[in-house]
Amino acid sequence: MRALTVIPLQAGSLEVTDVPEPVQGDGELLVDGLAVGVCGTDKEIARGDYGWAPSGSDRLIIGHESLGRVRSAPTGSGFTAGDLVVGVVRRPDPVPCGACAHGQFDMCRNGRYTERGIKQRHGYASQVWTVEVDYGVKLDPHLAEVGMLMEPTSVVAKAWAEVEAVGSRAWFEPKTALITGAGPIGLLAALLGAQRGLDVHVLDRVTDGPKPQLVRDLGATYHSEDVDTVAGKLHPDVVIEATGVGSVVLAAMANTAPYGIVCLTGVSSPGHKISVDIGSTNREIVLENDVVIGSVNANLGHYTAAAHALAKADIGWLTRLVTRRVPLQRAADAFTAGDEDVKVVIALGGSPS
Repeated sequence: MRALTVIPLQAGSLEVTDVPEPVQGDGELLVDGLAVGVCGTDKEIARGDYGWAPSGSDRLIIGHESLGRVRSAPTGSGFTAGDLVVGVVRRPDPVPCGACAHGQFDMCRNGRYTERGIKQRHGYASQVWTVEVDYGVKLDPHLAEVGMLMEPTSVVAKAWAEVEAVGSRAWFEPKTALITGAGPIGLLAALLGAQRGLDVHVLDRVTDGPKPQLVRDLGATYHSEDVDTVAGKLHPDVVIEATGVGSVVLAAMANTAPYGIVCLTGVSSPGHKISVDIGSTNREIVLENDVVIGSVNANLGHYTAAAHALAKADIGWLTRLVTRRVPLQRAADAFTAGDEDVKVVIALGGSPS
């Protein structure tokens, strides 16, 4: 079979290669791959920034935003042939730490977790893959064209869960949410904010292309002004930060309502320095009981929440998030950004219907 692979830490090694078809093990689903989404993590691995191949393998099959159709399932597994399925990315560490022992492998304390397509486990960018029954999540059948959005939706489902967990330490009835960044994570965060009935505002620097209308079609407001102006006017109760840009992060932190919660989901590039009055920032956070939290990855509960969120979302809106589909044989094209890209997907060859 064909799969998209890299030699970890070697730039320019991205290639569609022949690999052995996996053998279905006990307690596993055998899955025909339909598609994988491409995100910043995949691009960083392709650049050679990081990535770890499984033991005994020189190459790593990448791809963690999966979508497949079950070919074969164990009796009594809850899956049947033809089901749409997504594979969870992370696996708990083998020790395990306390968090992993409680099913919270997204909060692993010792770093010994593994991840499909990233760290020591092959990913899902192959024509056939297997996944343990306990790490497969069934999708609503009508999501056959967009189910690869499940993994990024699980990330924002966790972000919203973290915000709500922090908020619940006191009276908390947020009205306004600001999402900084209108990439896939930002737009999906806006979707989940709209589903919560919040007054959602999305900030991004682009003024044309599909993003502004995608935001408006959620009933949300799109902004392209500087972040200090927007956040300064809104004083949002909640900020989901999805850019990783230092100046945006700081402005979001400085302009929330009292008891504001800022959840950071964007990963900043190192080496960019900005000057900040940390004393003033600390004073505002303390005196207003503000909270800044970081959030990454997702556990099984977040995947389940994401599946519910996608199932009740407008399918036409979700379809418009996928702005480009690239066949597996031209997978490298998916790693070059287009002007109007939101989510780029690699089609693996299986039939969505």
